[in-house]
Amino acid sequence: MLEPIPGGFSYGFAAMASPCQLRTETADGDLAERLGRMAEAEATRIEAKFSRYRGDSVLSRINAAGGAPVAVDDETAALLDYAAHCHALSDGRFDITSGVLRRVWRFDGSDRVPTKNQVRAILPLVGWDKLAWRRPDIVLPAGMEIDFGGLGKEYAVDRALLKVAAAAPGVPALVNFGGDLRVTGPRADGTRWRVAIESVEAPGTSEALLELADGALATSGDARRCLLKDGRRYSHILDPRTGWPVKDPPRSVTVAAPTCMEAGLLSTLAMLQGKGAEAFLKREKLQAWWMR
Repeated sequence: MLEPIPGGFSYGFAAMASPCQLRTETADGDLAERLGRMAEAEATRIEAKFSRYRGDSVLSRINAAGGAPVAVDDETAALLDYAAHCHALSDGRFDITSGVLRRVWRFDGSDRVPTKNQVRAILPLVGWDKLAWRRPDIVLPAGMEIDFGGLGKEYAVDRALLKVAAAAPGVPALVNFGGDLRVTGPRADGTRWRVAIESVEAPGTSEALLELADGALATSGDARRCLLKDGRRYSHILDPRTGWPVKDPPRSVTVAAPTCMEAGLLSTLAMLQGKGAEAFLKREKLQAWWMR
């Protein structure tokens, strides 16, 4: 849906279980509509191709192969290469095979914490090092799964932004998919885009207001997904090496980076450090904001 806003237009739609928006600073409503439909089409394409919920997606085909090799296209191969890079960079903390842990961990706000035996039983199905990846073939052992949930939305933001920028050079634009966003550059008047960070204590309200002139922002956190039992909060940020939530992570980490994929990776890596998140962000000299 296209709506006029001060300085231009906002095109909103839903994809990847998130509210999505393209803001463009142009007086041409037809152009804003066309660019919005372009961003929506790219988000929808990526969701259909890589969703684990669709039986006809690339990931479902890989996950259902039962140990047989599956040849993938160049786009999928690039994402698998990136996943391998993330795994190595994080010492195994970022692992796209860890999605199977949802079989025992259900972060629904209840107090249903799995037993140690339940977690131990699922761990043999987790581990990037257990699959074989050599372009263009991937071999995933039977029972294992891969899931691009930790990078798919950020990839969609980058792709949509690049398509919009190529179709309308010089038109300032902001792509925002569920709070992960990227801009083409400064606004039409040369000022920065103003971006609100959601409160972890009161979801739906703003905790802080940031300004962005270029690049991307991505946020990782557990404001909406956790378990509470005996006074202890269990974050949905799981360490795939143990199958258990990381200890004492921030409630939220937002990172600025040149691309949304980079920002998403860095914010997730910070969360995976647990109580060492702030030290990690400072050590890496990242432009970041966090909330405890």
